Amino acid sequence: MRGGSSAFFTNMALVQVLKKALNANGIDEHLVSYIESTDRKAVDEMLVLDDLIHLIIPRGGEGLIRSVTEKSRIPVLKHYKGVCHVYVHKDADLKMASDIAINAKVQRPGVCNAMETLLVDEEIAGQFLPGALKLLQQQGVEIRGCEKTRAVYGEGVKAAADSDWPAEFLDLILAVKVVDGIDQAIAHINTYGSNHTDAIVTKDIQAANRFVTNVDSSSVMINASTRLADGGVYGLGAEIGISTDRLHARGPMGLEELTTYKWIVYGEGHLRE
Repeated sequence: MRGGSSAFFTNMALVQVLKKALNANGIDEHLVSYIESTDRKAVDEMLVLDDLIHLIIPRGGEGLIRSVTEKSRIPVLKHYKGVCHVYVHKDADLKMASDIAINAKVQRPGVCNAMETLLVDEEIAGQFLPGALKLLQQQGVEIRGCEKTRAVYGEGVKAAADSDWPAEFLDLILAVKVVDGIDQAIAHINTYGSNHTDAIVTKDIQAANRFVTNVDSSSVMINASTRLADGGVYGLGAEIGISTDRLHARGPMGLEELTTYKWIVYGEGHLRE
């Protein structure tokens, strides 16, 4: 373990707690160790010790994770950022969609599985957006909308810039786009998303299946908040991280996902012919 210098004493206290817990359960306390140096060069040295370390798990901002990934000789469990979407399909329950959007954005906006972009089918935009966006604004959310969004509901809505679509705001800021159907929603997510978590709200099972099949994300939600993408919620126990890679594990990772295996072969003089 190695933490930032701003939390050095807290980290040291936490390590001591972990060591005491290991000792209390008859486990070698040296299974947990801490790099006490606050010099950033210590991290660079750690990243090349591929004969001693099997996996690196960086937790922090995109800059940290990209730096670790570029320098490491060791496999890295990573997701760069969480640009998560909720798509309100034309056949959605609009009350449910509003509740999901508010939860996904407001419940804890500074985390990787919070919604950053709301996509709304143009067939129901006039019915859905005025009420939903007003409720979001009442929760302190700044809305940045496309031209169609502002035409439907422009009260206090800023014009969205191109830079807003791939943005991870980690704040009470939401990009909103009206799309002309599910194909455009899927294309937008696969273009600007981060393969983390994306949701569709719909009563149409065929639309839901199409969304699940074509959206390339580690978690895909049907009629549920993106905030549910979590190891504890998935029943994995304590979550060590979320992987947006394809191999070997993807999505929230618990203890089982952190284990590896080996093949054991019993023979009686068997040969390959």
